[in-house]
Amino acid sequence: MARYNKIRKMDISNGPGVRVSVFMQGCTFNCKNCFNPETHDFNGGKEFTDDTINEILNLCNNSYIAGLSILGGEPLHNRNIDASTKLAKAFKEKYPDKSVWIWTGFNFEDYVMDKEITKYADFIVDGQFEEDNKNPKLLYSGSSNQRVINVKKTMKKGKVVEENNL
Repeated sequence: MARYNKIRKMDISNGPGVRVSVFMQGCTFNCKNCFNPETHDFNGGKEFTDDTINEILNLCNNSYIAGLSILGGEPLHNRNIDASTKLAKAFKEKYPDKSVWIWTGFNFEDYVMDKEITKYADFIVDGQFEEDNKNPKLLYSGSSNQRVINVKKTMKKGKVVEENNL
């Protein structure tokens, strides 16, 4: 069963505009100086249930909410991906004009591209945080090896389309 660490009801640092952000619980990457080390333990946090999804969807109902951000921990780890996909799908069905952003340590081409969640994600920030490539000037990632990928354009073109001017 998937777990989550916290829900931020109004977040302005994880994607464009005011967003609702969900931090999934559990990660095996253990990136040096990770920004969210409290999300690493798969046994921490709270159980992610249908009630959790409904709570998140209700929080997103406000007109000033631009979208949903799913972070971690690792939302695409095999313990979390089903819950993350279910959440993203429910969100897009209810709010088709709002965006879904996902952060993952996995590489898009090697792991993410063929996952169902790409049907519901607008942007995916991929790659593990690398302390040696840390760049505080980046808007939506912590290190220069991470990419902000426009999922819709990527799937249409069949190759990764990065968005660097958001």
